[in-house]
Amino acid sequence: MNITLIGYRGTGKSTVAIPLAKRLGWQAVDADAELERNAGRSIRQIFETDGEGEFRRLERETLVDLLGRENLVIAAGGGAVLNPQTRADFKAAGPVVWLRASVETIELRLAEDVTTVSRRPNLTKSGGREEIERLLAIREPLYRETASLIIDTDRPLPGSGGCDAATIPQLVEFIIEQLKLPKQAPEARS
Repeated sequence: MNITLIGYRGTGKSTVAIPLAKRLGWQAVDADAELERNAGRSIRQIFETDGEGEFRRLERETLVDLLGRENLVIAAGGGAVLNPQTRADFKAAGPVVWLRASVETIELRLAEDVTTVSRRPNLTKSGGREEIERLLAIREPLYRETASLIIDTDRPLPGSGGCDAATIPQLVEFIIEQLKLPKQAPEARS
């Protein structure tokens, strides 16, 4: 079994994957980073030299490999859900958690991420907020179709009674509780 984290860039997939995997005694893998490592170049470079079609082919190849393994928490690329077979493979491999955030939060997080510009190309001519809104309109139904669990990373967790967004440790515990996953004993995690 694997757990796949899906959602738009900037929603917290890579940030949540590492502590979630550690809590479960599993391995965290950022699918985009794995793709870049295998290709020997950045996503931006792949788009510039070979186009989005080649990137999507490499993305699919990378995900097939990762989903064939066990006990991984996979932070999938934001557009991975565009492929119907990949969506089916995500669900077949185990629970799929859709991490969501508002357009404003995504825009802010992407602006604060220094690696975004160097590693990731704009996917539309406009970029920025307009791109986020446009791509979310296309992808949100696919995220919803694929997800076993949906969590807003910029709001309080359901039932928390809080008014602030959940912390990463709170998100991790919420995912484990909601998916009824076995927790690794604390002494085994060290």
